[in-house]
Amino acid sequence: MTPPDSGVAPPPDRTVVENAQLALLLEVTGTPKPGNVDRAHDYDDLRFEHFVAGGVGARRGLGLAADGERLGRAFERAVAGMSQQEAGNTQFGALLVLVPLVRAAAEGDLSGSHAGELARETTVADTADFFRAFEHVDVAVDDPPEGMDALDVRRGVDAVPAIEERNVTLYDVMIESADIDGIAREWTGEFERSVEAAERLLELDGSVPDRTARVFLELLAEEPDTFVATQHDRETAVQTTEQAAVALAGEADPWTLANELVAEGINPGTTADLTAAALFVALERGLTI
Repeated sequence: MTPPDSGVAPPPDRTVVENAQLALLLEVTGTPKPGNVDRAHDYDDLRFEHFVAGGVGARRGLGLAADGERLGRAFERAVAGMSQQEAGNTQFGALLVLVPLVRAAAEGDLSGSHAGELARETTVADTADFFRAFEHVDVAVDDPPEGMDALDVRRGVDAVPAIEERNVTLYDVMIESADIDGIAREWTGEFERSVEAAERLLELDGSVPDRTARVFLELLAEEPDTFVATQHDRETAVQTTEQAAVALAGEADPWTLANELVAEGINPGTTADLTAAALFVALERGLTI
């Protein structure tokens, strides 16, 4: 125990769920995050307060994950709660990457390998819940591969009979999507980018919102955002990554880039989702507020 007169503050007594919720709230405070909603940038139908409300609403589902509920069920309940604000989908991808990490942390082993193990253990029931989550919000997704229309996530609960007939686990779904979806790659790659970004958050100095904005820019400059590719096209995603790299190198103003991307409707949502996951891991590993 830290002596009361040592001048060193004790670590905060937050639960795993509180840290997960705090991570969602901190993610939207990072400013500027080019193309994303932040303290200085809104879209007409997607604003700062929607993300705050979404983070609060997700609490029940995050609590289920910490309590040992199936990952699919915890995720579906988190999305249901998150969706209880006017904008609809604010943090779908963030919750998808957070839920296995929350479970891993609650089990006392917040490592990418353990979260990856939990992902591999998902079942057909988890897949059904994952599809049910699409009933709560509209999510931009690519068309399914040829011959896989029966397993189109946009069918929601109507796809459950096909899921059960084909015995498709949630991890199977992620494997099928990993080539085109950055969150699926986290699930199948032991959450590598989330964990590495968490270490970067811990290394940096300054306020947490400033560190968050920096790590977001680093992630965006590192790899094309798959949400941008889905909403627009691969060329736009690559161009956005190149612009982020220029800003990261100090050769362009991140604020100018943020203004331009918002004006063009280019929203690197996957990068924001990974940033939220990184914040959770960093908070669990000692990031102080």
